[in-house]
Order: sequence, then structure tokens, then C-alpha cells
Amino acid sequence: MAIISSRFRLLLKSAICGAALAASFGMAHAEMSDWVDNAGGRMRLIALPPDSEGTMRGALQIEPKPRWITYWREPGNSGIPPQISVAPESGVTLKAIRFPVPKHLSDGRIDDIAYDAAVSLPLTFSAKDASGPLTLKASAFIGICKDICIPFQGEFSLAIGSANQSRPEEEAILKSAEASLPEKPSSQFKVTSYKVSEDKKQLWLQIALPAAGDTAPEVILTGPAGYVFTKKLMSKRDGKTFSTAVAIHKLPKNYEISGKSWSALVIDGDRAMETTLAFD
Repeated sequence: MAIISSRFRLLLKSAICGAALAASFGMAHAEMSDWVDNAGGRMRLIALPPDSEGTMRGALQIEPKPRWITYWREPGNSGIPPQISVAPESGVTLKAIRFPVPKHLSDGRIDDIAYDAAVSLPLTFSAKDASGPLTLKASAFIGICKDICIPFQGEFSLAIGSANQSRPEEEAILKSAEASLPEKPSSQFKVTSYKVSEDKKQLWLQIALPAAGDTAPEVILTGPAGYVFTKKLMSKRDGKTFSTAVAIHKLPKNYEISGKSWSALVIDGDRAMETTLAFD
């Protein structure tokens, strides 16, 4: 996979943020928009009617073309994480974007946390008034890359109907999206201990894994916004127990980890778990 350089991608990202983008528009089809197309792929928005408390389930479906990638919430060296905004006149607010298990793509030239196949990001919205129909107007902005990185922005307008109608296609898509999320920690799969080294350049972790094996799991740490750490300096797997030290020396200047919370994503074969690391 040939990806443009991190430096060029960062310059491109800066240029994008400072300029107006020509956006495509996805009209409503029930609670599922039409696909919005780009040279590197396509995307669409799905949203179901609010429940009695005003909560709405939805998803942003992204389908990169073969050999193209799109990015996780912390992309890696550069890249563009997905961004979604909702028009105030919709009477709807975006409460959460959740991210299915990504891949760590690294070949000496790139070091990205991304998706190289179709992915659906589960969304949670909140409607101010759940008593009647509404129109959800939203904008999605993602990066999609191959030999070049292309900024991809889509504008969507969904007419949300009555909650008592059956929506099997939308429900199936949302169910699949939610099933692709990492597991919550459990007694069989969790970070059992963690500690920052005295020089604050490494984070030591001990992890309970769900099955015995002899290969090292992928460990992806996210700390301050815009920072992701994947480089394991030393590791040991003993059956269902894995110990590792992850390099964290490239933190912001004067960053104080005490009182902060990080996230750890552990990928072991076809299982993945995400947990919070709280530092005293």
C-alpha cells in the first residue's frame, strides 16, 4: 500500500481546514441517505426515530474502494479522523461516535490506525422533541487515502418518521455495526495492571487474554488528544498472560499524566477489548 508521506498529509490537512470544501449531498431515503461518492469510496448516514426518552441510534457507513483506507478516531502519524456535525435547526444533538476495531497498518513508511474495508461507525443522537417527525441534517468529514489523501465531506438530510414502523434493513446495519465494536473488559480479557516508568517514557502493562497463544497481541494506547502509542519495546506472552512496555516518550511538553485517563485497545486474534486506564 502506497500512502503519501506524513508530512505532506499534515500539510494537506492544514490546507483543508483553512479552505471551503465542495461537498456532496445525500438526500433522504426513509431513515437512510443515498450514498455520497468520492474517488476513493462512498459513505451514507442512517438514523432511527427517537425512543420515548429522545435517544436515536444511527451509523455512518463508509466503504473505501479496494486498496484505499479511512481512519480511526486517532489516525496515527497523521490522517484525518472522522468528524460529524449536526445542524442546530435539526433539534438533534450528537452524543457519541463509537469506533469498531481498526487495523494497525505499519510497513516502515506508514504507521496508521485505520480501516481498509467497509466500516459502520455507531452513532448516538438525542432529540429535543421525540413526539413527532423531524429532519436530521448532518455533515460528515473523513479522510480517505491510497496514493493520495482525499478529503471527503458529505451533507445529509434525513426525514425521520414514526417510531412504530418496521425498519429491518436499518436495524440489521446498526446491529452489525454494534457487533463490530471492541468488547468491554471482563475477567478473562482485561488489563490487570499498568504503571508508568519513572522516566515517563514507557507504560508497563500486564494483560489477561481470552485464550492461550504464542503471538503478541496488538496494543493501541490513546492518551492526550491527537496522540496514539503502539510501539512495544519488550513483550512476553505466557499462555493467557501478556506483559509489555509501550513507548510513550513523545508526549506533549510538560504533560502531567497524574489525574488523566487513557484508553487501551487490545487486539488478540479475532477478539478485541477496550478499557480505560486511570492514572492517580
